[in-house]
Amino acid sequence: MRFLVSLLAALYLGGSFVSAAWAAPLEQYLCAGDPLVAELHAGAVDAVGIPNTSSGTAPGAFIVLRWRELSLQLPRSNSSGTPSYSDGKWFWFAADPDHPSFNLLVGSREEFLCRRQMG
Repeated sequence: MRFLVSLLAALYLGGSFVSAAWAAPLEQYLCAGDPLVAELHAGAVDAVGIPNTSSGTAPGAFIVLRWRELSLQLPRSNSSGTPSYSDGKWFWFAADPDHPSFNLLVGSREEFLCRRQMG
């Protein structure tokens, strides 16, 4: 019984710590002339010590992009380096946080020029 109570307390406290640490502020951009809001989420990451953890994210993290009439939830790719996010159709990569890459990878294969909005 004591073990169960300790385990539940650890999970509760651990969950509180993780959610507070991953409460990333919304980022606002202008992409192809239209406002875009990006919101980073830690996701359900339960593997500690993943070797390709970068910029505070690990596989399992995701980004939500709200642009035009779309709401995209893109999972973090499993590549090393600056985190990128893709569902195979859409791609988001912020190597330059002021000018991230935002691309449509299928069909007409478009690149949407983006720039961060201050304030």
